[in-house]
Amino acid sequence: MVDLRSRPSTGSDPRRPAAPRPPRGIPWWSALAGIASGLVLLAVSGVCSLAFSSSSAPLIAVGGTFVDVVPPGLKDLVIGLFGTRDKLVLGISMLLVYAVVTGLLGILAARRPRTAAVLLALLGAAAGVFVLTRAQNSAADVVPTLAGTVIAVVSLLALVSRSGASPSADGQDGRKAPARAGAVSSATAPSPATAPSPAAAPPRRTLIAGTGVLAAIVAAGAQGLATSRDLSRKVAQFVLPTPRKRAAPIPAGAQVDVAGMPPFVTPNGDFYRIDTALAVPRVDPTSWSLRIHGLVDREIELDFSQLLAEPMVESHVTLTCVSNVVGGDLAGNATWIGVPVARLLERAGVQDGADMVLSRSTDGFTASTPLEALTDGRDSLLAVGMNGSPLPPEHGYPVRMVVPGLYGYVSATKWLTELTVTRFADQTAYWTSRGWSERGPIKTASRIDVPREGKDVEADGEGAVMLGGTAWAQHRGVRSVQVQIDDGSWLDAELGTAVTSDTWTQWALRWADARPGEHTARVRAIDGTGELQTSQHADPAPNGSSGWHTIRFTVA
Repeated sequence: MVDLRSRPSTGSDPRRPAAPRPPRGIPWWSALAGIASGLVLLAVSGVCSLAFSSSSAPLIAVGGTFVDVVPPGLKDLVIGLFGTRDKLVLGISMLLVYAVVTGLLGILAARRPRTAAVLLALLGAAAGVFVLTRAQNSAADVVPTLAGTVIAVVSLLALVSRSGASPSADGQDGRKAPARAGAVSSATAPSPATAPSPAAAPPRRTLIAGTGVLAAIVAAGAQGLATSRDLSRKVAQFVLPTPRKRAAPIPAGAQVDVAGMPPFVTPNGDFYRIDTALAVPRVDPTSWSLRIHGLVDREIELDFSQLLAEPMVESHVTLTCVSNVVGGDLAGNATWIGVPVARLLERAGVQDGADMVLSRSTDGFTASTPLEALTDGRDSLLAVGMNGSPLPPEHGYPVRMVVPGLYGYVSATKWLTELTVTRFADQTAYWTSRGWSERGPIKTASRIDVPREGKDVEADGEGAVMLGGTAWAQHRGVRSVQVQIDDGSWLDAELGTAVTSDTWTQWALRWADARPGEHTARVRAIDGTGELQTSQHADPAPNGSSGWHTIRFTVA
């Protein structure tokens, strides 16, 4: 018999049945347990992937597969919006989706821990399948994902158990088991000595949050270690051989005297990077080799030391990405050192009927380059150096292709491993199989770099405003550039000193009658053959954008 006199009066009948408990809310701490377990998967697999290929990390493999299947229109939209930050945006988007999925698994684990564990294991298994589909991976490269998955599943079960979310005496679904007849419910008769203290929850929550933070730190550490390895490799790289044929020095006049203009030679760190590799491939130069085969009389295979022993050529060449919009910055000019492709093709003996060379990267990317562009005398190179230094890893170390006059998607293969002499009718490349044009000649283009769109500018003491920009028509050269202010007549701009027909040209215009107010400026170029840049607007797909770059600015 229960002594009711020992209880303080509450003003209600103690024999009255207790009011029904409100339904349980969403167990948010279980969601955090799921996210923490997901981070454990990424952290463990990231650390393990350092011993394997760069695409053995599950997030990289899944992202790479997404890049492969994304429609060209969506690719152009993303690059148009975010430019060279497209990979960062994709990575953040993937992490957000991953956090939602693992958070839902954590909520499920609060009531069905075994089911959630199985689903997490299936998620890891699916990631392992994506790892196996990457071109540079072998069966062994799935090990990091498997290790991360196993530890993540164990972490999920442990975390929901420690957080009090997993079932024990409460039943499998987390609801309270009915009390025995005659028993006094702790919910209706709490004892100060046994009632849970509000201070008991924080350590559990701290455990979950701490695990997540620790996993994030390990993941960041893995990425940092990978970056450090790449930097160490750069430091220990070979010394560039002296080119047998040097490029002519760049004259000082190639850089026009307009404040705010980009440098004529793009520094390596500022050179645009657009490719399909979410993680920079880790290529060991001691095991690297290049195979030249297909429609040739003699198959050739060279290791890195043999390639470096070939006579080198130095050349100034501007590269352009086909995804560059009108007025965009996906173009860069550099001084390259490499071996002429034509020399190696001549040594292999190209057979009649061949009209294309299919280049292949270590990550599986392919590009279809017209044979004539590699054999017509232009400086088409297997480049090993960029602006006086060995190729940076993100720009194709140890070897990449550089072909003047062609967009990069058909010519600028990074991390090169193979050249197949073939025919356009017989094989297609990565982007041409996705609807882009086969040959990819660069269109004449020009842009206004100064002033920037929407900016305010001040006239000088004589009431003039300086405009400046860049124009290119690789392998044809730029004959002249014209600028139109508002709806006035076209004015001839002053060109910087020409370097070669394969580089861009800077231009400058002093607008003497700069009236205060808002104005519009547009630019067009005439290439070395006398052909005027088209005014017809075209999107990047399928063969490059076109149109006259137009900006608005205000003279203060």
